[in-house]
Formats: sequence, C-alpha cells, structure tokens
Amino acid sequence: MKPQHSSQRDFPGGAACGMRKKRREKMLDASDVRLLLLHFIAQGAAHGYELIKSIEELSRGEYTPSPGIIYPNLTLLEEMECIEIRDAQASRKAYSLTAEGQRQLAEYQPNLQTIIGRLGSMAVLVNNRSLPEVERAVNNMRTALNTRLSQASLPQQTLYDIIDALDEAARKIERS
Repeated sequence: MKPQHSSQRDFPGGAACGMRKKRREKMLDASDVRLLLLHFIAQGAAHGYELIKSIEELSRGEYTPSPGIIYPNLTLLEEMECIEIRDAQASRKAYSLTAEGQRQLAEYQPNLQTIIGRLGSMAVLVNNRSLPEVERAVNNMRTALNTRLSQASLPQQTLYDIIDALDEAARKIERS
C-alpha cells in the first residue's frame, strides 16, 4: 500500500521533522533525508552506514545524519515500496531502488538539487571559514566581545555602542 501525498511537504521536500547534526540549526528534515537516500541508492545498492557517509561527504563533514534518522527512513522507504533489500541473507541490508523509487526521485528532482546545493554550500563555508585570516578575525571579535561583556556593570551607552559596532560589521560583511 502506497501512502497518498497531498503536498510537497509530505515527501520528499517538506520541512517538518528535526534531526541531530553537527550544526545547531535545522539543516534537513526527514523528507529531505529520504530524497537523499533515494538519490544515493540510485547510484548503486548501499547499506545504512554507506548512506550516512555519502550524505556527510556532501557537506564535508558539517552534517552527519544519525542512525536514528537514517534507519527509520530506510524502513519507511521500504514500506512505501521505493526501495528493496537486495540480499535478505546478508549481514548488512543493502538497498536498491524500485520503479516507485525511481519515479519519486524523478518527480522530486528539483527538490533534490536544492538539497544538494544546500549541503554543497556548507562545504564551501567550511573551506572559507577555515582560512587562517578568517579564523583569526573571528577569534579576535569573540575575545574582544567576551572581554567587554564580562564586566559586571556596563553603562547602557557602552552596550548600545557594542550593539551598533556588531550591526555595522554585519552590514559590511553582508554587502561585501
């Protein structure tokens, strides 16, 4: 039995379920993960750990879905008849795509490209953020801010000046 999908939020491009990841903000929801799983399984039969590593590589290690996200979504995809176990006797379940999985993957290709782009941009961010000059400047800002804000009684005008300086720096970065 195949579930009915009433909107894009149902599968695979919606934004409903949270995930555990290295970054604090929400990067992918469960439907995004299912679409990525279909994408990687379409490239060749794979088991859960390989799929986790494939998703992690897209973001250069900045996002790693937990087994608690991957395996339930694999089960759901199997129940939706999008994937099937290649060899039920193997010690690790390797999944392959079914015709329904191929159909879903084709239908949601624009969503997939958006998700891959988002994870790819994280890889660029990791590279640029790790430039020594950027790291030094960020650390200098953090140290100066922490040193100043750790004082017990800051005058209101000083707080306003700090906030203005941070806002101005943010504007310059945004417009650069």
